[in-house]
Amino acid sequence: MNTPRSSSGPVRPRRAMVLAAGLGVRMRPITERIPKPLITIGGYTLLDRILDRLGAAGVADVVVNAYHLAPLIARHVGQRLSPRIHLSVESTLLETGGGIVNDLPLLGAAPFYAVNGDVLWQDGPVPALAALADAWDPRTMDALLLLHPVATALGYRGRGDFHLHDDGRLARRDGDGDDDAAYLFAGLQILHPRLFANPPAPPFSLNVLFDRALAEGRLHGVVNSGGWCHVSTPEDIAPAEAFVQRWVACRTGGPPAGGVGAGECV
Repeated sequence: MNTPRSSSGPVRPRRAMVLAAGLGVRMRPITERIPKPLITIGGYTLLDRILDRLGAAGVADVVVNAYHLAPLIARHVGQRLSPRIHLSVESTLLETGGGIVNDLPLLGAAPFYAVNGDVLWQDGPVPALAALADAWDPRTMDALLLLHPVATALGYRGRGDFHLHDDGRLARRDGDGDDDAAYLFAGLQILHPRLFANPPAPPFSLNVLFDRALAEGRLHGVVNSGGWCHVSTPEDIAPAEAFVQRWVACRTGGPPAGGVGAGECV
């Protein structure tokens, strides 16, 4: 597949948003006492893993939105030194699209990363955030999504989200038929602020704007070269712990102990 690239070289977003306001319904009863992004896997919270990776990718400022158990999110991010955190507490749940629209003044006019606050991934030969930046082309894209192959997504039981064309454009699978898609949306993306022009009234999902960009041929994807683990219910936590341990073993030269994703170190 030929991945489109910007003629001026890779864009390295300096700002990002972490979507951490969700209720975590499927993770109850754990999320009755802590928000899902603060669940600890392998000794680190999901949120800290994301913030550390954003900082390592050169992001200086991160907006973290919060709604469910927001004081716990506030206390947690207040203990961090970097990257700079701008906490945005929602008085009503705005959902993914509405939450970003609410915080566009903090995100600026340039493309930015947006990351789901409960995503768990491991970088491959090309770090996921770098892969997005390398593939980003503002001439042809309003949104660029990180995809992961369904076949190697640990714990994922769905039918996939997208088909990927040779030029990087995306098409949704037919949700009403027997159409399985090879890739799922991995929860990381680069978005251009123009994607949010004339948005619907919140609350609304980012999927509304993805569909609009898709219809205009401006929704693209790039495939993750590392691992990805589904963390949705309390039963997913033990496999997620093993996933992290196996990747640590791979990166330190130890045995993968059952493999990563499809059973291989990448």
